[in-house]
Amino acid sequence: MNASTKTPSRYSTDAQRWAAVQARDAAADGHFVYAVRTTGVYCRPSSSARLPRRENVVFFATAEAAEAAGYRASRRAGGDHTSMATQRAALVAQACRLIEAAETPPSLDELAAQAGMSTFHFHRVFKAETGLTPKAYASAYRARRLREELGDGTTSVTDAIYGAGFNSNSRFYETSDQLLGMRARDYRDGGIGASIRFAVGQCSLGAILVAQSQRGICAILLGDDPDTLVRDLQDQFPKAQLIGGDASFEQLVAQVVGFIEAPSLGLNLPLDVRGTAFQERVWQALREIPPGTTVSYAQIAERIGAPKAVRAVAQACGANHIAVAIPCHRVVRRDGDISGYRWGVERKRELLQREAKA
Repeated sequence: MNASTKTPSRYSTDAQRWAAVQARDAAADGHFVYAVRTTGVYCRPSSSARLPRRENVVFFATAEAAEAAGYRASRRAGGDHTSMATQRAALVAQACRLIEAAETPPSLDELAAQAGMSTFHFHRVFKAETGLTPKAYASAYRARRLREELGDGTTSVTDAIYGAGFNSNSRFYETSDQLLGMRARDYRDGGIGASIRFAVGQCSLGAILVAQSQRGICAILLGDDPDTLVRDLQDQFPKAQLIGGDASFEQLVAQVVGFIEAPSLGLNLPLDVRGTAFQERVWQALREIPPGTTVSYAQIAERIGAPKAVRAVAQACGANHIAVAIPCHRVVRRDGDISGYRWGVERKRELLQREAKA
């Protein structure tokens, strides 16, 4: 039996929904909208619009569903839609706080029941608002907490495990490699014991360094001076064992260089992405930008459900260590100005020109 069967919504039947519309029940907002066949518009349940005749009313779970069926927002529903979006954002924010505060991540059923939605609808709304599934958000949050706990190099691994919200060592070690890319003790010690292969090459944009951990590509760096790129990698992993790549690894570097020279070739590499939950949402959104197109920092903020976090989006782009594969070069200012690239504005402009031609 699923959660929606155990905890049925107060608005699961048409009769309950119509009663909510008649009562202009604000508590029903966010659970459904009603549309009027004779006018072709839809409203939220608490709308102050004149009540239609019951036989002309049809119900939809979301405003998007109503629009997909051919209905348009009424003049009042324009504000209704904004209000519903605000309510959805608030419900998702509440779910995020629940995930962060819980010792054991709540199940999807529990989160959906708390929000008063079906599991399917809640899962869809949560991903639309955050860019992550509830499970992925919980994993990313724990990973960030764990990195913070281990970051100063003085906290014991056991204390860090419990401090990050794991209620047992065994539960943690089942996922430790996925969270950190290496053993927790190695991460705490600055990557000691971890093996990271790397190679430095040349491309038309200058020097390029590609590094790979046990999990995947952990750095693609561009610059003018190869030695500077190596020092940058050492700063990222001060105690890791950095191993010069062999001939097979240099083929991987050649693949990255080939993509830079000819973007139409595409690039599909396993990545070892390490960031905060917010940064990972931004980086995932960047990877969804088609080659040859650009978006603004504000548009990325809107896509991840944080329209006011434009500055934080720009900071997340600046924190990206995996050039090209996480294409932060495709993000520009609202006015189209090309600026703010970790590896130089001229390289950013050249990458965009090549993608546009391709």
